Amino acid sequence: MFLWRKDATPGWLQQHETNLIARFGNALAIIERPGRKRLLLEVASNSKRHARLLVKKFGGRFEKLPRDWLKRLAQEQRAKPLRIGTRLVIDRLPSSRSGGFETAGAIWRSPFLARGAKRPSHIVIPAGRAFGTGEHATTGMSSRMLEQITRKMRPGWAAVDLGTGSGILALAAKRFGAGRVLAIDVDPMAISTARANARFNKIGGIDFRVADVRKWRPTGKFNIIIANLFSELLIDILPRLRTKLYRDGRLILSGLLRSQECQLIRALRLNRIDIAQVRRRGKWVAILCRGAL
Repeated sequence: MFLWRKDATPGWLQQHETNLIARFGNALAIIERPGRKRLLLEVASNSKRHARLLVKKFGGRFEKLPRDWLKRLAQEQRAKPLRIGTRLVIDRLPSSRSGGFETAGAIWRSPFLARGAKRPSHIVIPAGRAFGTGEHATTGMSSRMLEQITRKMRPGWAAVDLGTGSGILALAAKRFGAGRVLAIDVDPMAISTARANARFNKIGGIDFRVADVRKWRPTGKFNIIIANLFSELLIDILPRLRTKLYRDGRLILSGLLRSQECQLIRALRLNRIDIAQVRRRGKWVAILCRGAL
């Protein structure tokens, strides 16, 4: 097995991404690294000749992987705990150690706790279940926005997580004091995974549903709506989101690229939704909005 790697700027990736995805599909890995502007691209191949052709066409380098590369990768892939403000730590637990919640607790405790410090809440995602553990830029920015806006909110507020994936943002909402939480995804596997993650963390009170957000017709309103979706879908459902948000509520939008930011901002203004904050990380953008003007 051979692995092609290339460090690339976001601009280079934007220029070549369509061609790369057309050629390699899911075999192409695009890795964002905290604190570094360049992205790491990887493609695994069974052929040394194929790896050399990749270097010739796109630059970069290739290396031969050891026979036990899958085992080594599994050992290395355990991400460092992710700190969300001072109130939450998200950790990915290797599947070989996911049998007991107490074991998980022993892993996450040490990295951020000074002697005598107040212990933050925590969420543990078994590696085998992780559609998302907060490591992706959009999830990370959304979770930090959620932590920021809920610091002074009285417990019991209502939230909905659209495009929940692993359920990480819905679980975080409960940790931050939400009462009613609705989590929606069109993928039944994602909802199954999210439910399993909630059980693993002993978090109850989340209503997980398989549904198309375009056809979403909820009853009542929400203090916080989180929508981590494609930009076209966000724009389509903005009018409905506006009507389902309390006047003093907050709307967290993510899943869009920088190239799509202006289009979404225009749609927000057309729908009379006030922009409170814009965060950017790499090629990704997250936007925090207030209730309707």
